Amino acid sequence: MTAKQGFFSRIKALDLWQKTLFATALAERMLPNYLLFAEITEAEGADKAVTQMDMLWQSLYSKDIRLNYDRMLDQLEELMPDPKVHEFYGVYPASDALMAISTILTALQQKVEADLVNISKLSSSTVAAFIEASEQPDIEDEDALEDFVFAHPLMQDERGLQAELLTLVEELSRADVEAIKGLRKDLRDAGVSNIGVSLTEE
Repeated sequence: MTAKQGFFSRIKALDLWQKTLFATALAERMLPNYLLFAEITEAEGADKAVTQMDMLWQSLYSKDIRLNYDRMLDQLEELMPDPKVHEFYGVYPASDALMAISTILTALQQKVEADLVNISKLSSSTVAAFIEASEQPDIEDEDALEDFVFAHPLMQDERGLQAELLTLVEELSRADVEAIKGLRKDLRDAGVSNIGVSLTEE
C-alpha cells in the first residue's frame, strides 16, 4: 500500500548500506509511537531504544561502531509491550516501532538484505491499521476499504515521505556524514511519528 511496484524495485536495487539507511530513517520516524507509549505506561528502559537508534545511525557513518546484536536484541525483547497487559491501541504502534529496530538488527546480523525492505511495508501497515482503528469506516468491501485507507491524509503523508526519503538515500554514500547526521536531526527534531504522534507539547 506504500506505492506501486516500481517503488519496491528501487528499494531492492539499493546497496546494503543504503537499505540500512532507508530502514533506519523509517524506524526513527516510528520511534515516537513507542516513546509516547512508554511515557503513558511509565515503562522503564525507554532510553535504551533511543540509544539503539543512535548506535544504528552512528554505524552508518562510522566504521568504528560495532553493534552487539545479541545484547541489543535481548534488550528490545525486554522492552516489547504485551497487548495482554496494556489493553489500549497504543500498544500496537509501539510494538511495531520496536519491531522495526529489531528487524534491522536481525537483518544486519544474519546478512538478509530483503528483511530491510520490509521496514517500508511495516511502517505503512502501522499507518493503515491506525487509520482503520481511528476512523472505523463502515466499509465491508475490502477493495473499498483499501481505497479509503490509501486516500487518507496520513497514508498520503506516509507515501510522500517514503518517496522523498528513497530519492535522498539513492544519492547518498557513507562519506556523506553531514547529510546523514542532518537527516537524523531533521527526523528527531520533527518529533512526529508516521501516525502523527508527537512528543512535544503544542
